[in-house]
Amino acid sequence: MWAAGTLRVVDAYLALVSKRDTRRYAERAIPEDLVRRVLEAGRLAGSSRNRQPWRLVIVADAALRERLAGLVYRPPNVRGAALVIALVVSGRGPLDFDAGRAAQNMMLAAWSDGVVSCPNGMPDPAQVGALLALGEGERVVIVLSFGLPHGARGPAARTPEQWAARADRRPLEEVCERL
Repeated sequence: MWAAGTLRVVDAYLALVSKRDTRRYAERAIPEDLVRRVLEAGRLAGSSRNRQPWRLVIVADAALRERLAGLVYRPPNVRGAALVIALVVSGRGPLDFDAGRAAQNMMLAAWSDGVVSCPNGMPDPAQVGALLALGEGERVVIVLSFGLPHGARGPAARTPEQWAARADRRPLEEVCERL
């Protein structure tokens, strides 16, 4: 976790199993160094043939963000966030997979720094693309919202096994098959 310029190492597996989508945020700004780390995590994600087919569109303008909030399934996620990023792709290849890698990188980097997040789906991504004035061949894959949590939270609150036991997920035996 990152706190006031001090790096504390977080086990990657612990960050993975403890990350939860969070839809309410404290009314405080995310420090700029943490925003940059989140953006770098997205930029550095792997992609097919290293094409990096994404753009990270930071929606900072209040009026634009309010209009965007009306175009996602859960508007309060966007309205209350300290940072909103539309993940935009263009080109050929496994674009959604590559975008998913970038999104997950950003959300995990944020969480390891004590910043919570949530992916926000859209009933009509083309409307979001029009709102953001995307270029030809570009489309929004997901809108990510980030913020500081209410109260102290962090991956180290439980062991990886405790986080896994509390997860609302299908059992491993249901999702895993050996042939």
